[in-house]
Amino acid sequence: MRSALVTGAAGFIGSHLVDTLLDEGWKVTGLDDFSTGTRSNLSSAGESFELVEGDLRDEAALETAIEGVDVVFHHAAAISVPESIEHPARTTDVNCTGTAKLLEAARDEGVCRVILASSAAVYGSDNEVPVSEEAPTAPESPYALSKRYTEQLALQYAEQYELDAIALRYFNVFGPRQNPEGEYAAVIPQFIQLMIDGQQPVIYGDGEQSRDFVYVDDVMAANLAAATADCAGEIFNIAGGSRITINELVKTINEVLGTALHPKHDDPRPGDVRHSQASISKAESMLGYSPTVDLETGLRETAAQFDE
Repeated sequence: MRSALVTGAAGFIGSHLVDTLLDEGWKVTGLDDFSTGTRSNLSSAGESFELVEGDLRDEAALETAIEGVDVVFHHAAAISVPESIEHPARTTDVNCTGTAKLLEAARDEGVCRVILASSAAVYGSDNEVPVSEEAPTAPESPYALSKRYTEQLALQYAEQYELDAIALRYFNVFGPRQNPEGEYAAVIPQFIQLMIDGQQPVIYGDGEQSRDFVYVDDVMAANLAAATADCAGEIFNIAGGSRITINELVKTINEVLGTALHPKHDDPRPGDVRHSQASISKAESMLGYSPTVDLETGLRETAAQFDE
């Protein structure tokens, strides 16, 4: 039985990964401090799951969690661009220091592979879309900069210490368990919650900015492939491979929910890129990655959680 550590195990993506790995027959340890994740996200984890409650930067908790692990799926992070602009020191500490301690622990433990969750935010706004992994990076927020740093650090470990490391640059992941609440909530769950409640969604800017959304099940498939593929030291875009404007997103959510709400517009937010779309050809060829869930289907699956 293969063993995995999932950091950020109680979060949106991390908890789905816990369930996916358990379904695939892995023994899974989760590490989470519950600063943003919730225990209910782990309610379906069974006997092959062990939870270590603690901060990634706590070396004692990390040492306990990583013992005997074959593969690390690293998803613990401060993930909000706006929050990183308001609290840059915290974002840098959590993401950069936390990842550095994780990589060192993985090296000491003799872990076979570390799969690092990165972000499309590292590209910035200057590249033409669709953007490939070879495009220059130009981070426009402390969050994006922290993700680029952690990528580079992981790949340095791959080169210098023979620790297999792979970075997955997620574009806009969505799906059930994504928190709709709070100032820094992701756009899809936030819009769905507001519109179910009969409230207008708020768009920052003119709404013609575009995003490449990818359903969480497709992200799970990418992680499973990355765990076994011959691709150490590589970076991959993980996305749907198409884009939609935020105005079009509101229209599609209206169709899914059977509502007819018009958005309100506010000033653009600092650090938000204008357009985002991935070239996924590298992931297709090296990981066998192929997204299977279209946006409307994913939105229906996501909206269903609000009826539970």
